[in-house]
Amino acid sequence: MNQPISITAISSISPLGFNKEDIWKNYISKSHFFTEKDGNLVAQLPTNAKQEIEKLRQSNSKYKQLDDSVLFGIFSAREAIKQAGWSAKDNFGINVGSSRGATGLFETYFESFLDKNKAETLSSPTTTLGNISSWIAHDLQTKGPEISHSITCSTALHAILNGVAWLNSGMCDKFLVGGSEAPLTPFTIAQMQALKIYARKNDDFPCRALDFDKTENTMILSEAAATACLEKGKTKKALAYIEGIGYGTELLEHNASLSTNADCFQRSMTMALGDSNPDDIDIIVTHTPGTIKGDVAEYNAINKIFCNKIPSLTTNKIQVGHSLGASGLLSIEMAILMLNHQTFIDIPYLEQSHPKKISKIMINAVGFGGNAVSVILSK
Repeated sequence: MNQPISITAISSISPLGFNKEDIWKNYISKSHFFTEKDGNLVAQLPTNAKQEIEKLRQSNSKYKQLDDSVLFGIFSAREAIKQAGWSAKDNFGINVGSSRGATGLFETYFESFLDKNKAETLSSPTTTLGNISSWIAHDLQTKGPEISHSITCSTALHAILNGVAWLNSGMCDKFLVGGSEAPLTPFTIAQMQALKIYARKNDDFPCRALDFDKTENTMILSEAAATACLEKGKTKKALAYIEGIGYGTELLEHNASLSTNADCFQRSMTMALGDSNPDDIDIIVTHTPGTIKGDVAEYNAINKIFCNKIPSLTTNKIQVGHSLGASGLLSIEMAILMLNHQTFIDIPYLEQSHPKKISKIMINAVGFGGNAVSVILSK
């Protein structure tokens, strides 16, 4: 890190809600927010959040043609820049990515194509991955750089990586970063089931992320968007500071798996730590999607790096599942809430010590094939 970066605002819309009070209340409730949709466990937006998205959709004739992933992103971005006090004339950069993009709209258009043997007029421009950042920039009327990308489940933390790089380069003073995902569609769920990683049991904890004794995979898909406002240096209004950031990749052994000891995570965590003492990390918000191999691989990597003192481990996936490209920013939000409330959100079935103070938190994310990012936040 050339210099600290301030996170001056963060906003999300997820199964936890869309305002900070409700989100925090739902975190500390220890409840999960899974329901059944077409016979499959999913984590959906609550009714009041769906109503807000529908109001947004009806507010502009052009928005009626947009996928939920775009609308989620616009909704979250509006609130984030409002919190930060930014305006369009600031010409801030935008990097909001997605693992899947306009999944629901693409499936709808493809069904129509199979039926008519003809594509709808707007089927191409409304289903590109660049749609999210482009429409956010349009909605906010900013003229700064806009970037979209897909690095599967580490997409949102790669957006932070990009934002930090732009700020450190001096080419921008402010950057809006995030991820948005609306994956609760028949084909996307079927894809996860084909990989044999999807949860099948509806019990007290359907997603057993960070349960290292589980005997079956328990990943559950979620819809969500989250965006954060980044500014150079340490500002008085900062919710948290980015003190370290790292990335790592590894050779593909399988399209969807990590190496046994998650070499990519070892690289990303080592880079994020830099010269700082690993013992200073109080908490790690893990990626752990609830799969047997994925959870154990990340834990093995943590053991390698934090061999003297394993930080307290937590994840929000036991409550809200996996929102793919948006999940990393939801983890950042969880970390910021724990920092500011000085309260650790524990995992009920994981025996471990709790931090006596919360000063520094590491957040991990990784995508299919081993594209890891680690971020260290402090207050």
